[in-house]
Amino acid sequence: MAYDENNIFARIIRGEIPCSTVYEDQHVLAFKDIQPKRRVHVLIIPKGHYLDMTDFAENASDAEIVAYARAVKKVADKLGIAETGYRLIANTGVDGHQEVPHLHVHMVGGEPAGPMLKNK
Repeated sequence: MAYDENNIFARIIRGEIPCSTVYEDQHVLAFKDIQPKRRVHVLIIPKGHYLDMTDFAENASDAEIVAYARAVKKVADKLGIAETGYRLIANTGVDGHQEVPHLHVHMVGGEPAGPMLKNK
């Protein structure tokens, strides 16, 4: 699958669609989810054009990978959830229920996240 330059996150990165920015650096943008599932719900995305975690792991530069990992900590600190904990969710592909074809991690916290998965 080719990267879609017009996906919603690419448009947010380009400034065509506004977002409520929580954190930004050269490689990463983090912003509030418009349909939060917990008190704290932020999306963390690389600014590079990566479809999913697999594409990112295979093709991102070391600088991008380090910046992305460090951004997670910076966002958790900024939101005051580093101490109490948070959950990171990265959906990949059809079976992972990925809705936007741009790597993104959901950071949820500020209250108990509940069980990881429910049995079928």
